[in-house]
Amino acid sequence: MRILINIFTNFPLVAALLGVLIAQGLKPFIHKLLHGKWNIASVLSTGGMPSSHSASVMALTTAVGLRHGLSSSLFAIAMTLGMIVMYDAAGIRRHAGEQAMAINKLEAEFEKHIESRGPSHHFHWKKSKQLKEMLGHQPTEVLAGAILGICIGVFTWRLW
Repeated sequence: MRILINIFTNFPLVAALLGVLIAQGLKPFIHKLLHGKWNIASVLSTGGMPSSHSASVMALTTAVGLRHGLSSSLFAIAMTLGMIVMYDAAGIRRHAGEQAMAINKLEAEFEKHIESRGPSHHFHWKKSKQLKEMLGHQPTEVLAGAILGICIGVFTWRLW
């Protein structure tokens, strides 16, 4: 029980957790606003607006900066971690998602080609599970998550 009390009195940790929860909770509403339809499953998905990774690390970074100062080593560590996570979300993970889209498209085209050859051909094609395409974020989604995270960090600091 004491561990839980210690965790919930650590306001940078609470800010980071709130960053994830609030960003994920906003995704269905933003999806509705942008696309005109609800996507409740987006609460549990990666990718989309806003980036919960960015919101979480920037809430943490902001909270650490407010508690320990912008010239502290802890802030430097949090900021470096945040920059790496946001770069990864907008770069490497987004590119992996784009590659998954291309592979899924190639696989679908190959399957059509095999089916067009007719049943006389005894080539067996077993379609693999479709790769997940929503992995990363557009830069605007990362930026929105970062701004949300900063606001959450400041709001959490004000509450403490």
